Amino acid sequence: MPAYWALPLLALTLAVSACHSGAAVSTPDVSPEEARRLTQTWRAKHEADYRREWVTIAGLHFLKDGAQSAGSDAANDIVFPAAAPSRLGRFVLTGESVRFEPAPGATVALRDTPVTAPLLLVDDGTPKADELTTNGLTFVVHRSGARKALRVWDPNGPLATGFLGFQWFDIQPAYRVTGRFVEDRAPRDVQTVNTFGDTDTYKTQGVVEFTLNGETLRLRPFTTRPGRFYFVFKDASSGRETYGAARFLYSDLREDGTTILDFNQAYNPPCAFNPFTTCPLPLPENRLPVRVLAGERAYPAHTAPPGGSPPQSRSGGR
Repeated sequence: MPAYWALPLLALTLAVSACHSGAAVSTPDVSPEEARRLTQTWRAKHEADYRREWVTIAGLHFLKDGAQSAGSDAANDIVFPAAAPSRLGRFVLTGESVRFEPAPGATVALRDTPVTAPLLLVDDGTPKADELTTNGLTFVVHRSGARKALRVWDPNGPLATGFLGFQWFDIQPAYRVTGRFVEDRAPRDVQTVNTFGDTDTYKTQGVVEFTLNGETLRLRPFTTRPGRFYFVFKDASSGRETYGAARFLYSDLREDGTTILDFNQAYNPPCAFNPFTTCPLPLPENRLPVRVLAGERAYPAHTAPPGGSPPQSRSGGR
């Protein structure tokens, strides 16, 4: 097993032991008052992060092989928001690489350093993507499955200024539960379709079993780093009280092989309110048969790109 995906030996041993014995291994959790405080703090940080990182996304432009011109002028192959120069430059896709060629006189910077010559761009499939800026706009090369696109942020764009905010269910202690990690025989990659119909790959190492409102349920998390679980799930409230495509939830594996699932912190993916985002859809086993009326409610409006129709998933709009 690669070291990156290795989980604490004690946690795995206890989790497997619990699986065979049928007993849940657990340590005392926090008081209801502390749980409420933790969720209130988490929600405040989440809203601030989402307003900064996702609400301001103003465009997603998939690249074709070869050169494509970009800028605010409508004659460009890729039309940027009005704040951009009329001719920003060209983006050249060759195989897996994307090269940016600035137009003469265009003001573009990479980490505050002016870009005056062709530049190969690192996409956001890596921890440190190359973020270019021009006149208050930011743009990066975004990876969606096997495809490359340009993602553009505009803090003054109509999606940012028209954002309707976050709506949450009241915090409920019954929706904070202890789950038991059940390890697979070996870590493996799984593929899931995103909202644009592209296939993304994630690492998984097992399932989490838990009891919610008297029912025993399981969810399969992706492992984003050792001991860190990322759940993409639907439930019987999806498309009604909550967002139809999915909701997200994170948790940490504890030393006793358990993890706290606080569904009061389940939240909408950015595609709930921004059509220029690519979000993974739940694995079939992550479609819960019960209503989870906790966490974030459905966004109060359907959003579409200004002047156009919303992007449709090639997977049938799941």
